[in-house]
Amino acid sequence: MLKMKSDKARKTSAQRLRCTAVSFAATLLVAATSALAAYPDKPIRMIIPYSPGGATDVVIRIWAERLPEQIGAQVVVDNRPGAGSLIGTEIAANSPADGYTLLGSGTPLVIVPHLYKKLPYDPLKDFTPIMQVGSQPYALTIHPSLGVKSVPELIDLAKKQPGKINYASSGNGGAQHLFAAMFVSMAKINMVHIPYKGSGPARADLLGGHVKVGCLGVSSVIQHHKAGQLRMIGLTSAKRSPELPDVPAIAETIPGYEATLWSGVLAPKGTPPAVVSYLNKEIHKMLQRPDVQTAFQRTGTDVVSTDPKAFGAMLGVEFKKWGEVVREVKLHID
Repeated sequence: MLKMKSDKARKTSAQRLRCTAVSFAATLLVAATSALAAYPDKPIRMIIPYSPGGATDVVIRIWAERLPEQIGAQVVVDNRPGAGSLIGTEIAANSPADGYTLLGSGTPLVIVPHLYKKLPYDPLKDFTPIMQVGSQPYALTIHPSLGVKSVPELIDLAKKQPGKINYASSGNGGAQHLFAAMFVSMAKINMVHIPYKGSGPARADLLGGHVKVGCLGVSSVIQHHKAGQLRMIGLTSAKRSPELPDVPAIAETIPGYEATLWSGVLAPKGTPPAVVSYLNKEIHKMLQRPDVQTAFQRTGTDVVSTDPKAFGAMLGVEFKKWGEVVREVKLHID
């Protein structure tokens, strides 16, 4: 008899626990639903860890500055450049995971970790992917005064003048640096790297002829190319771009060379899944707008609209790829 009562008591206790768990889950669901119903009810901060006017900055702004029309909340773009994107990325990683701080980032997110011995964040673990929004090649760009008009001519000149041709980048460890360093390594030439504090200053000195070569985002130099102020001689994509059919791919001269700049949006780790899903849906809608797609095309950028899972998988592949490149070209920053 005592054993039967004990079994009954245990069953009653288990039932109570199940009811409590169901009730708790229901409470969380109601809270999450209420939070999403109110979201967004204040400005969203979009941290871009690059200087204004850079390739990723231009692409992120195309849709971010239009997004308030759709979601009814202000989106404040906050440029925090420096250390190859490390500074702004760290600020985003340490921000509240409430959906009101986002990171508009690009390829340097998965490059920088391989350059530093210690990093204050993990790009794969400390962020929640929302979506990839675009992809574009960089352009190996020269100042006309250098006197070359093609990738083979640049390689020949660099071999005749080892260590005398400078190339600009937005800073140590950034995409501009790595894309150019990979070109220098695969071409077996010697050019001197001149790092700047952002892509804007690097482009300005290239325009002024103070440096002769740079590997810059197409969106940031295409107008100067059309005006004859700069000359794009090679794209970093595997093939030519339909938007720039007269600009060869570097791979036509150096088989196997390929490097593209992706842009995407992430949130701090722990951001509610409902908020992530909402942002993915709304940004996807924004990317389908004809005016947005036209603006992307003008910068030589392909619209890429992925779900969070696909974006996360892509980040893993890119992280591995650029780790191998950094080790191959023997780059590091103390």
